[in-house]
Amino acid sequence: MADAAGRLTRLAEEVLGAKLPVRIRAWDRSEFGPPGAPVLVFRNRRALRRLLFKPGELGLARAWVAGDLDIEGDLYEALDLLAGLIWERGTAAPAPQRAPVLRALARPEIRAAAKELLSLAAVPLPPSPPAEEARTRRGPLHTLLRDKEAISHHYDVGNDFYALVLGPSMVYSCAYWAGPDATLEEAQRDKLDLICRKLGLTEGQRLLDVGCGWGSMVLHAAREYGVRAVGITLSEEQATYARKRVAEAGLADRVEIRVQDYREIHDEPFDAISSIGMAEHVGRARYAEYANALYALLKPGGRLLNHQIARRPLTDEDTYHVDEFIDRYVFPDGELSPVGRTAGALEDAGFEVRDVEVLREHYALTLRRWVANLEARWKEAVRLTTPGRARVWRLYMAASALSFERNRIGVNQVLAVRTPESGASGLPLRPRVWQG
Repeated sequence: MADAAGRLTRLAEEVLGAKLPVRIRAWDRSEFGPPGAPVLVFRNRRALRRLLFKPGELGLARAWVAGDLDIEGDLYEALDLLAGLIWERGTAAPAPQRAPVLRALARPEIRAAAKELLSLAAVPLPPSPPAEEARTRRGPLHTLLRDKEAISHHYDVGNDFYALVLGPSMVYSCAYWAGPDATLEEAQRDKLDLICRKLGLTEGQRLLDVGCGWGSMVLHAAREYGVRAVGITLSEEQATYARKRVAEAGLADRVEIRVQDYREIHDEPFDAISSIGMAEHVGRARYAEYANALYALLKPGGRLLNHQIARRPLTDEDTYHVDEFIDRYVFPDGELSPVGRTAGALEDAGFEVRDVEVLREHYALTLRRWVANLEARWKEAVRLTTPGRARVWRLYMAASALSFERNRIGVNQVLAVRTPESGASGLPLRPRVWQG
């Protein structure tokens, strides 16, 4: 009698020492678990082999990307229910830590269950990783070449695919919402304008946008504030798209798009610098270099707006590790830091930090809109990239939305000034008006 789902559930609960909060459906069409709960679908035995050979988040990710594992029902609910089995959560260690299943499989009393799982998986050979997984990287982190390869893995997957997910704004960072009923395009326009106002942009000034993406920030600043702008990116596909947009907007005389690293800029000074969703790629080992470089590129009195995802601080920062799924499939070599460390690094470089605005809830709203865009045009998205790549983006954006909502990660805009010796920051006495 077909009962793979029941056996999987019993063995998983024995290994984990906890009840599974989702239903299981197996390759033999058997189903077991809480009625009405989201269903974790093992489409074949290969899904189980992936989990056995790479227990934890990487095995789950590989099975998901390959299409061996699926979820039926509310994806957000399923991910929220499974989060406690994949990561530890709590006040002492709110960031993702070592998966509980890894520790469980190391216990002698669990070996019998592990053997039965191997038997259930049939041929116990490790499947090859999906083609969408980033190649193993060697050598020092965050060299010019390695950073360029990491950026290419994430961004050079097709401009048409990103246009489908991001919408007409082509802005790939947290929007700024007046309310949940606003459109994504309105919220992204408001975010760009908020940054321009924080930077105090005026006609004729020179702006540098570090990690300019598809050019939305430099286009908005040039069109609405009359600045001369330089946007830099390491993605050839982004640069091609951005240059086309600049030409079509008739702004080629005021906007320049370069394929260039921030460490290679030598035509300073700039009146203002925006860095929106780029510093996550810099890495802890290079962050002081990043802060010092931006400080040197600004003229005295110039402003920096650093818009950056942050993680919660750890009691022991040396235990921090990058999520395996994100590192292998989404942002290779990406690293997150607590906002306090970011502000400290900017101050160490000589900046005066003048304002920190937390936009955590705004990013959750943004990600849910991106997921909705992807799901609404799923077949087209698969055609534009690959089924595995589309599944990567759906999982990472949905899981990230929950992480922002649950305060596992955040996003912040840090406004800093290269304050001159006179001490005149150029900022108003009350730059913000609070409501409520």
